[in-house]
Amino acid sequence: MLDESPENMTGVERAAIFLMSIGEEEAAMVMKHMGPKEVQAVGMSMAELSNVTQDHAKYVMNDFIKVIQTQTALGVDSDDYVRKMLEGALGADKASGMIDRILLGRNSKGLEQLKWMEARSVAEFVRLEHPQIIAIVLSYLESEQSAEVLGHFPERVRSDIMMRIASLDGIQPAALKELDEVMERQFSGKSNAQTSSIGGIKTAAEILNLVEGSIEADIMDQIKEVDADLGQQIQDKMFVFDNLNEVDDRGIQALLREVSTDNLLLALKAAEEQLKEKIFKNMSKRAAEMLKDDLEASGPVKLSEVEGAQKEIISIARRMSDAGEIMLGGGGDEMV
Repeated sequence: MLDESPENMTGVERAAIFLMSIGEEEAAMVMKHMGPKEVQAVGMSMAELSNVTQDHAKYVMNDFIKVIQTQTALGVDSDDYVRKMLEGALGADKASGMIDRILLGRNSKGLEQLKWMEARSVAEFVRLEHPQIIAIVLSYLESEQSAEVLGHFPERVRSDIMMRIASLDGIQPAALKELDEVMERQFSGKSNAQTSSIGGIKTAAEILNLVEGSIEADIMDQIKEVDADLGQQIQDKMFVFDNLNEVDDRGIQALLREVSTDNLLLALKAAEEQLKEKIFKNMSKRAAEMLKDDLEASGPVKLSEVEGAQKEIISIARRMSDAGEIMLGGGGDEMV
């Protein structure tokens, strides 16, 4: 348990908090370059950590940034070093938001605090704001968090928010900075005056990809009622489970290695026959036969469970695509 102030944390504790903050896959990549004793020490600290406050986590991240920025003895530009390091560790897409937060808003506060809050708390915090402000805030957050936040809004406002997100064509840095300062006045925390490239069709599609299936369908129906063209543009950018048909065999094989059998079984319950055959073809004969038998023997399951399993697989596929491990089709002519 961390009882001490952030400044008094040991190096091992700082390393443990840092690795827990960047995600399982990225942490695993880092630990591959550590020695057995280091892995054991950090692993034990991660297992024992409890009561990690926002102050602890933010102190570790800021300390990490400061250390990296001092590594200029080799004659490299510190900003360029941080950018390349994060892109190498997290991938260009995943690192872009963190790069902006580090390099463009080192000492600012406000919106960034929302990224440390539970989805329900974020929804409660902004619920009285104008829908356009809510749209900007959700565009600023990561898609996974935005999808969770969206689920806490009343049904009648969800489609309005999503249409505003899809219609956003960026926002002036000065306007975002002003919003950031407004948020800062409402609570204390870290943030930044990020660049203007937020929102748009792709952002709306990424958020909708991650919300519950029934909510997604309701929102899309409402958007199309108001603006059929906008709704179609969003839908064209969305990647749904059956789009896995467009992934090549090597990509499917790589994806299957990351997906649990239970999730795959659930997801295939409502999949098209063409996709099922593609999945079976890219498994060993024995594994495919066992999966077919399990599908035939399994009883009815809730549609929400099937959709949840499909979305989890889609999330894994997107993560692998971001890492350059597979190439996803779908979403119109664009390859992501």
